[in-house]
Amino acid sequence: MTTEPYLLTPGPLTTSLRTRQSMLRDWGSWDVDFNNITARVRERLLQIVCGTGTHECVPMQGSGTFSVEAAIGTLVPRSGHVLVPQNGAYCQRIARICRVLGRRLTTIDYADNTQVAAGDIERALTSEPSITHVALVHCETSAGILNPLHEIAQVVARHGRGLIVDAMSSFGALEIDARTTPFDAVVAASGKCLEGPPGMGFVIVRHAALERSEGNCHSLAMDLYDQWVYMQKTTQWRYTPPTHVVAAFDSAIAQYLEEGGRAARGARYAQNCRTLIDGMAKLGLRSFLPAAIQAPIIVTFYAPDNPRYAFKSFYDAVKAHGYVLYPGKLTSVETFRVGCMGQLGERGIAGAVEAVGKVLAEMRAAA
Repeated sequence: MTTEPYLLTPGPLTTSLRTRQSMLRDWGSWDVDFNNITARVRERLLQIVCGTGTHECVPMQGSGTFSVEAAIGTLVPRSGHVLVPQNGAYCQRIARICRVLGRRLTTIDYADNTQVAAGDIERALTSEPSITHVALVHCETSAGILNPLHEIAQVVARHGRGLIVDAMSSFGALEIDARTTPFDAVVAASGKCLEGPPGMGFVIVRHAALERSEGNCHSLAMDLYDQWVYMQKTTQWRYTPPTHVVAAFDSAIAQYLEEGGRAARGARYAQNCRTLIDGMAKLGLRSFLPAAIQAPIIVTFYAPDNPRYAFKSFYDAVKAHGYVLYPGKLTSVETFRVGCMGQLGERGIAGAVEAVGKVLAEMRAAA
């Protein structure tokens, strides 16, 4: 067992020692060396989605939700109309952002275990010509479901509407290729699949969409257009950046590329996911989603069938064995979640399964 437990969560997650050590130096926010780090991060993030030359990378202080709100507030005109397909809490958060920002909203509601269907998007765009944008969560980590981004992007593009993608829990591990999957914006953050610390989001924006967004934003601080223009002119952030986070994120991206980029990171998470589901099944714990729509990012499990089960005590007991679980997000059934991301040490996911097995055995013995 480590002195610090491994985080089996959808972010923040367990980072490498090298990444953490990158936060030990202080940086001046106007210093040319720091500005070079920012430029390198922006360039590499564009390369990950093959967006160099067609898209811009605009970083933003704060959690991923800050950048999602910045993207919607900047790219959707105040007279715009957003379609949000909902099959989890993060889709619902986007809908709430639209309401708070006063953007007209239409939703398509699904069950937690049902993928968004491209055909439903097609019908909605056909029946409501006033819709200007679709906002889609690629990997909805409420249940761990993977939505069909490419198929939906093709439908949205065919109708000439804009697509804003919350790729918070997929960017860097699951394929997103700007050359073949059209989008106005893809939003992600430092503390997810790229395995940096939390504190910085970013938006990959189609150049033409960004250029025509001047004056849309509801907020000075969250104006992606203004942030982009200022960075292009000065190489600096408009307001104080999270310098330590940016430096550590730069290190994390370097390690990502050394590992082999998206293919290698995605393969590691997919193996983690298989090991997790198979191992938990042997312990009698069933996963919530069928394999066909399960993203290799976080897995939702039905709670143990034991009268002594309560998530808080279960969480505490597993944590005592060195692993931090995540609570369930579903309201219909009792669940808990286990993430597949991060630097999980030599034992990896197998160690987590072993820890859960020990706790279940303790519960049975006490029943």
